Amino acid sequence: MQALDSKQVIAVIGAGTMGAGIAQVAAQRGHPVRIFDLAEGAAAKAIDSIGEQLAHRVSRGKISTEECAAVLARLSPAAELDAVAGSALVIEAIAERLDVKQSVFQRLEIICGPDCILATNTSSLSVTAIAAALGHPEQMVGMHFFNPAPVMQLVEVVSGLATSKDVAQRTYETAAAWGKKPVLARSTPGFIVNRVARPFYAEALRLLQEQVAEPATVDAVMREAGGFRMGPLELTDLIGQDVNAAVTRSMFEAYHYDPRYKPSLIQEELVSAQRLGRKNGRGFYDYGEDATRPEPETAASAPKPGQVLVRGALGPAAALLERLQGCVEMERTEGTGYIEVDGVRIALSDGRTATARATAEGVDDLVLFDLTLDYAAATRIALSAADQASDTACRAATGLFQAAGFAVSWVDDAPALVLLRTVAMLANEGFEATHHGVCSAAAVDEAMCYGTNYPRGPIAWAQQLGLAYILRVLENLQAAYGEDRYRPVLKLRRLSASTLRDTQSEAARV
Repeated sequence: MQALDSKQVIAVIGAGTMGAGIAQVAAQRGHPVRIFDLAEGAAAKAIDSIGEQLAHRVSRGKISTEECAAVLARLSPAAELDAVAGSALVIEAIAERLDVKQSVFQRLEIICGPDCILATNTSSLSVTAIAAALGHPEQMVGMHFFNPAPVMQLVEVVSGLATSKDVAQRTYETAAAWGKKPVLARSTPGFIVNRVARPFYAEALRLLQEQVAEPATVDAVMREAGGFRMGPLELTDLIGQDVNAAVTRSMFEAYHYDPRYKPSLIQEELVSAQRLGRKNGRGFYDYGEDATRPEPETAASAPKPGQVLVRGALGPAAALLERLQGCVEMERTEGTGYIEVDGVRIALSDGRTATARATAEGVDDLVLFDLTLDYAAATRIALSAADQASDTACRAATGLFQAAGFAVSWVDDAPALVLLRTVAMLANEGFEATHHGVCSAAAVDEAMCYGTNYPRGPIAWAQQLGLAYILRVLENLQAAYGEDRYRPVLKLRRLSASTLRDTQSEAARV
């Protein structure tokens, strides 16, 4: 199935920020574009706005003056809805109300005929429900762009129950021809991104609820250890606490109150207090003119350790040893996978609290360290200590990681610390989406990398760490909390068992 020819007309309904952005994308790829908006003059203003953005690109040397003029020449306002007749694709970007969208598409179906692709940019409504009002629901598809549309690469191409495969595929190919990274998805609440991203916010909010760390520390760990461009709490401030909370609540209701999507009391308090984030000056952080951004908790300098004993393999943290090599004197011996410094046991978290693990292993001085995206490059690491651990043990662990160049953030003893619990839950949600037929595993990873700028797709991240390890972390989280929120999904269990079987078979052949 081929993309639409660039000579074919594209219509955009709605001249707001998103509609204007979509129109710009299509026009830049050679299509004649007609923009319609009920508000008088809105379409013309949208074209003026596009002109300003293109002029800025000209000033930066990104495009030529001639290219700018050619794009603007392809854009025209439609005085009335009937003026979009003859369009090959109509993309709607209007208010998120089912009745309004259905009414508009009913008219468009008559105006544009049965062969026109009717696309909705909805992020929260069911494509199936919108299409139910049409005589030809097979022509309806979701084409969910991310804001700002000219910049963000992802487009979720969403099929409703009646959407024709040819329509979905042609929409996919057209988005690709426009320079986007399209992914195919089935119409379910949240599609891919808004569903899979929920744990990114939810786990950070839970850590705050449990007083594990302050917002600045949580965000710093996610950025400096996890490689995320923004921490989850500062991102909710950017999105708007009211907007983020509303999406979470809609997901919670849409999935029949599944505890995985349970809203946060802390976030609801912020909304009640009208601390909505950057847009009104205060959320988790203060954005006033004289405000000072709080610093993350960072441990004071501690002595460099003497002899370091590595007992066994560290599994997903193996790269840490390469970083420690040359920074401290190390000796390797057999063991169950931990580092020992002056009798202090230092290990990668497996999802249990340090206190529970220390009790199970019969030691007092146990310190756990968090996951990082890349132990060779991370600049910060989170640590937690068992309740029975001594201050000396904490200083020894601090000194070890500082010797390797890490800033150390101590957090309260929480299951799976900060980054590990988040990655495990993101992967779990991604596997659930594939298990329910929402999309492919590749689509999950592409959507999260191109739609939310994650440093690595959650499924690929889980596979790199080892599915058996991620499964164990989730099982330990579920055991610690006694909640279905942390239940490992069936797809992960099956894949973990399959991977383990393949590994055992390979070992037997060797």
